[in-house]
Amino acid sequence: MWQLSVSPIELVVRTAIIYLLFLVALRISGKRELGQFTLFDLALVLLAANALQPAMTGPDQSITGGVVILITIFSLNRLVAQARLRIPLVRRLLEFSPTVVGRDGKWLTDQVQKQELDSDDLDAALHEHGLERVEQMKVATLEEDGSISIVPQESDDNPSARRRRRRYKRRTF
Repeated sequence: MWQLSVSPIELVVRTAIIYLLFLVALRISGKRELGQFTLFDLALVLLAANALQPAMTGPDQSITGGVVILITIFSLNRLVAQARLRIPLVRRLLEFSPTVVGRDGKWLTDQVQKQELDSDDLDAALHEHGLERVEQMKVATLEEDGSISIVPQESDDNPSARRRRRRYKRRTF
């Protein structure tokens, strides 16, 4: 129960490889934050974690092995967070840049499709920003955190056009 069946170094290396691969997979999956995960996203993460667990532990089933893996995961997470703050290249690799999805009263169809937004997401963002029609929008941006910012067109009835964000839930089928 307490005896390791593989070396602690092997557990650390296995865990580090899986952690980095999982980060890459999450990065590729798109712009959204934990609060925006759909039921399908949550199921994916839970199933992936369950599937990857044997790759980290190998033949080791000991409590000590679990402690080594847990310490490794939390240490790697802390290192990645610190690297993200201090190293611009790491920040660029891990974070998304904002994407303009609408301009001058029109949605940019290619960007809307590329970012997998649907008309419900876009309509909700407009309404949340107090706009009734897309023609009232000056610029719409899908932010790095998954929210949609909209700058309204300036008009006589809206001289102080403000920028607000609307979080959306991405649908997964």
